[in-house]
Amino acid sequence: MKNITVGILTLVIFGLMAWTAMNGGAYNGGEHGKIIADIGNRTAAVQESQPQEKSDREKENEALSALREKAGNVAGFKVSDAYKSKCASCHGVDGSGMQYGKKLMGPKLFGQSAETIYKKLEDFKSGRKENLVMKGLLIHMTQEDLRRFANEIGEFPARAQAVKQE
Repeated sequence: MKNITVGILTLVIFGLMAWTAMNGGAYNGGEHGKIIADIGNRTAAVQESQPQEKSDREKENEALSALREKAGNVAGFKVSDAYKSKCASCHGVDGSGMQYGKKLMGPKLFGQSAETIYKKLEDFKSGRKENLVMKGLLIHMTQEDLRRFANEIGEFPARAQAVKQE
């Protein structure tokens, strides 16, 4: 009895498949398929006639490109490779600070004294000032490393002045 029931169900399924194929469903290029193709053509025509506005992703990519360009530009004065690799991506090669849209990436360092910079670096390293990026960058640095960065950043105005006089 089971075999007869399975056989009848199989014949019904095949019959339904043949009936669907003969009526030309959407996926077989029938009338429904023509309607779907027509909708696609109309949508493409409307998109072509309207001026393309930049998507959010494109706007973000342009802003990031501008940031990369600013970070990669060579300052008017020499900076160490350590500063370039650790600090320039957020604070700029010349310490002028960086902004991403309206969000501040890294504040301006140019013009601050070596002592001020050193104290701020210690505060970030110890956790007295909260900034995960800064803490991550400074966690394995020695006090000597912090002093070296602070001294270099503190010299930026004098270096810029020397370049201007040349």
